Amino acid sequence: MTVETTLLRVDADLRAGRIPVARQRVRGLVGSYPADLTARRRLAEVYRLYGESVEAGRWAYLEEDRDPDETAAFEARHPNPLDRMVALRWYGSEREVATETARARLVGLREAASAHLCRPVYWHTIGDHVRQRDERQAPAGDDDLWWLGCAGLCLAALAFLALAVVGGVTVARWLL
Repeated sequence: MTVETTLLRVDADLRAGRIPVARQRVRGLVGSYPADLTARRRLAEVYRLYGESVEAGRWAYLEEDRDPDETAAFEARHPNPLDRMVALRWYGSEREVATETARARLVGLREAASAHLCRPVYWHTIGDHVRQRDERQAPAGDDDLWWLGCAGLCLAALAFLALAVVGGVTVARWLL
């Protein structure tokens, strides 16, 4: 199904009052075509119907006429530029975007994230940075729980082995 056909279905869903269905359709569209600014704009419009200014700001972030309050709400929810990069769900290069405004915003956000991390960040490697950050920020004690579980399994295996040896000795005595 083309982008235009899906957007027509979204319009029909909205006219019929099926806002959740419209939201799901347009979210799928943005997931399939992340560089399509029309789909992003439409998703922001649907979130405005819900009164969700953070999400509206997220999906209108690349728009020239974005709402400053929505943008501020989005940036307040994601103060870290790397988190904003992840939230935008942009994949690829800034060169793929249709407008100069959106390109400048993507470049500015990527440069802010690079400055924040003190190393270059690129849109196609954003997932790697997030995984590395999450691994460094793992709550203390998780490793202790893992080792405790392993120790418990080792003790259970030793108990099973001891019972197997005792059982084997008992069977051998019966046979002799």
